Amino acid sequence: MKFTKLNYCQYLLSNQINYTLTNLAEHLEQISHDKINRYLKNEKLTPRLLWDNVKDLIQVSEKAYLVFDDTVIDKRYAVEIEITKRQYSGNEHRVIQGALLNLVMNYVCI
Repeated sequence: MKFTKLNYCQYLLSNQINYTLTNLAEHLEQISHDKINRYLKNEKLTPRLLWDNVKDLIQVSEKAYLVFDDTVIDKRYAVEIEITKRQYSGNEHRVIQGALLNLVMNYVCI
């Protein structure tokens, strides 16, 4: 079975708790964690692709904000963790060993 962009997008849209590659692989027959990891490493998944797939699901309201944040979590002592890599941290104002945390938050003012 071939792993595709559609597989990945459907997983992200349907899963509300655990977004790990191992969890995804556990729910797909004949697809390993390594195969998904190689796919994501080589595939260009852009913010435009994400927006094109979700924009019709968003309900516009003057009382709500949609916030996207790409926080880098410092993992300088965790070189064995697979998802860490050297990347720029705005908090540290330098390149660090870290993991990227994507946060999407829907905030409604009352």
